[in-house]
Parts: sequence; structure tokens; C-alpha cells
Amino acid sequence: MKAFQLLRFGDALVQREWELPALTGTQLLVQVLAAGVCHTDLHVKEGSFDIGDGHSLHFASRGLQLPKVLGHEVVAKVVAVGTDAPSTLVGTTALIYPWIGCGNCPACSAGRENLCATPAFLGTWRDGGYATHMVVPHWRYLVDIGDVDVEKAAPMACSGLTMYSAIKKLGSRILESPVLIIGAGGLGLMGVAIIRALGGAGVVIADIDQCKLDAAEAAGAMATLNVGVDGWRSRAATIFPTGVASVIDCVGNTATSAVAFELVGKGGNIVLVGLFGGKSAWPLPLIALKAVTIQGSYVGNLGELHELMALVRSGAVKSDFVTQFPLGKVNSVLEELAKGRIVGRAVLTPDCC
Repeated sequence: MKAFQLLRFGDALVQREWELPALTGTQLLVQVLAAGVCHTDLHVKEGSFDIGDGHSLHFASRGLQLPKVLGHEVVAKVVAVGTDAPSTLVGTTALIYPWIGCGNCPACSAGRENLCATPAFLGTWRDGGYATHMVVPHWRYLVDIGDVDVEKAAPMACSGLTMYSAIKKLGSRILESPVLIIGAGGLGLMGVAIIRALGGAGVVIADIDQCKLDAAEAAGAMATLNVGVDGWRSRAATIFPTGVASVIDCVGNTATSAVAFELVGKGGNIVLVGLFGGKSAWPLPLIALKAVTIQGSYVGNLGELHELMALVRSGAVKSDFVTQFPLGKVNSVLEELAKGRIVGRAVLTPDCC
């Protein structure tokens, strides 16, 4: 098998080659067909998250050991199984749920492996999909994609799941008034597609990149808000005269958290999913005076991924904002993503590297 490994934090990934691994128990060997490129991969590659005031949260301090193969948005075909796995799985093509936990803690027992305190996520704590092959610990992490194209299904494991879980936290609010999504990258565009599929009242997208805002309009956003130009506040007041009821911040930095809090109306909800970093400076009395609910949302659980893929298989979720690249271009794609030059979602395909 071939894979691109991270050997040292901050460095480019290095292509390596070794024999296919032997399997035990419930393990599956899968051949990677498509692997999405996520901004979280940049954080892992650099080795830390910015948590503000010059401080960082380091992956090494949380037990991440190198070398490691990144990539957690994976569609693959089962090519071999361990002794305790059904042989009938061989030949199955599926989306892989990557947010695997320890299996023993209260979060895992409740079906919330994504919130496990000692995670074993694929592409982070376990080798992921920037490779020709990957090991999946159990067949329960296989999610049916039906006849959905593999490159469109792959981002659902993180980009799609992250937005679906965040949108669910807003409940019926999405049916009653438009949602403001901050960030018109892959997450934001996915949010537009999912809210439309769920029959929502609409989405307004905010960003500072007009090219990405144009892509959001093409994806079905009812309006866009360029917060990098003069006059955006008056435009926002026109779109949301009584304030925003629901905000999803897909960026998660100091500037976007300020925009979210400024625009949210009384009794409104802010859901934070972005991990770009920094620290918020919300006026504490206004949280109470505005009766604002501020909630974090981290990817999603396995049940939610099954729900999302049922929507995708039905054709309700239109994800036509995927660009395909060969696996061999992984470093250049990560570099373009870091510079903000990827519109929508980038997906790597090992068969063309």
C-alpha cells in the first residue's frame, strides 16, 4: 500500500510504501476510493489549535504520536476482513465513520463516540485515508452511500456531518426564519445544501471572500453578506430587521464570533463549529440581556451520519461543490486550502495519483 504520512508537525506529508497489514478480529481492510481534504487536517499537520492569548492546544499533549496518515473523510471498498468479521462484506463500498471512541466511557455507551475523552479517530489517532488502503476497526462504521458518487459522498463524514449535527441543534428554528451561516467554505456550502433539504426557511451566508460568496449564492443561499466591506451592517439590518434567530459560525475565530454575537437577536442561538482559533470577547451582561444560547457542536455521532446519508441517497442534498484531485497532489491541495483558495470541498482519489 501507498500512503502520505505526517512525520513531523509542520512539515509536508511524505509518501511511503509498505506491505498491506494483517487483520485481526473485527478489523476490515478497505481500499480508499475518495478522501476529502478538511481544514482539521491543517490543524493536525501543524500540531495544534490556537486557543487565544498566545496559547495553543497541542495534539502531542493529547497523545497523538507520529508518524500518522491523515484524512478522515473516506469512501472505500472492503477488500479483506478479520476472523471475526463477516466475509460477505468483501466488495462493499461505504462511507467510513471516522469519529471512533474508546468504546467504554459514558459518551461512547450513549452513542456519542465523537465526544469520547480518549478518542481513536481515523486520520488523527489512527491512520486515515490519504492512502491507497486503510484499516477500519469494525464494520459498524460502514455507512451506506447507495449510488451516490464516491467523491460527493466522502465529505459527508465530516463537512456534512458537522453541519447536519449543528443544524439539528437549532431544531424547528430553521423552519421559522433564515439561518445565518458565517463562512462560505466547504462547511458553509454544505449547510446551505442540508438546510434546503430539510425544508428550512433559507440561509444567509457571511464571509469576506466575494468569490466564495458567489459560490454560496450558486449553491442556493437566499442572500450573502460581505463583512469585509463598508456598509455590511446596514445590509444585515435590512435582511434581519429584528436580529438573527439562528447563527452557525463555521470559522470560529475572534472576528467571526464578534459578528455572530453582534447580529444575533434576543432569544437567539449561536452554534459554534469552526476551529480557526483565537478568543472571543463577548460582553457578559449582554449574554443574559439578549438571552442568547451559545452552544458548541463537534462533528456528529454515527446515528446522525446514517440520518444524513439517508437524505443524501434520496437526492435531497445537492453537493455539487466538490473538486477532485489526485492523491499525489495532497501537499499542494493542503497548501491551497491553508491560503483560502479552495472553493467548496477538495477530494483526493488514489486511483489517479
